[in-house]
Amino acid sequence: MSRPIPRRLALLALLLAAPTLGRPAAAQDRAITLASTTSTEQSGLFGHLLPIFQRETGITVRVVAVGTGQALAIGAKGDADALLVHDRAGEDRFVAEGHGLDRRDVMANDFVIVGPAADPAGIKGGRDATEALARIARAKAPFASRGDDSGTNRTELRLWKKAGIEARGIGASYRELGQGMGPTLNAAAAMDAYTLTDRATWANFKNRQTLVILVQGDPALFNPYGSILVNPAKFPQIHAADAKVWHDWLTSERGRAAIASFRINGEQLFFPTGTMPSQ
Repeated sequence: MSRPIPRRLALLALLLAAPTLGRPAAAQDRAITLASTTSTEQSGLFGHLLPIFQRETGITVRVVAVGTGQALAIGAKGDADALLVHDRAGEDRFVAEGHGLDRRDVMANDFVIVGPAADPAGIKGGRDATEALARIARAKAPFASRGDDSGTNRTELRLWKKAGIEARGIGASYRELGQGMGPTLNAAAAMDAYTLTDRATWANFKNRQTLVILVQGDPALFNPYGSILVNPAKFPQIHAADAKVWHDWLTSERGRAAIASFRINGEQLFFPTGTMPSQ
């Protein structure tokens, strides 16, 4: 007849078989999904910010980097916990329709128009973005558009409209790519084409070939970013509490300092709200 296992040994065996018992597993599992723009990802900003945030809070941020239009659509289905995007009209509509709440200004940078150094449209040194686009259209010079309903694409289309031009009516020189900023810059470099880009992605872009910045400094090229919480009353499955920690941190002094400390080749590329110098 076998002898009973002493209670102390049985408890030890149970603990060895289940090594996670007694640990704060929730601290290991805290994570949120952030739908954001390709510019925050491809510029390297998130590679700088997210490790700082995780060290300070223990929360992992899983980024879905897409165009702003798609990020807003993801949030509207409850498939993200928070958004960081850059199309104020779309952001305000998202909140007004009940998908999100507590939209906050976070940071800003600017857009620039880049193009081939030969500059067949003659826009170099200009500060009027709409006049630059009008010259590009008149010259029938190639223009690479993201064509992806991103914040950058929405800004570009507003500029064409302001110039009194229907972009899609220009003809074959206007190329809608349906791509993010990095691939669009690659295509523009290959085609010797003009394009609109955010300055941060441009600064991190290596395959420039003959592309250079030609137009900058127009107030119409100002590029603000906003953080929005997805509405937990509409989507109870989201990680609302941890998303709020992220949202609050972004606009705290610690978050603002982390944003300001991101640089490429010594150049500050994102400016916490209220700190961007005039161009």
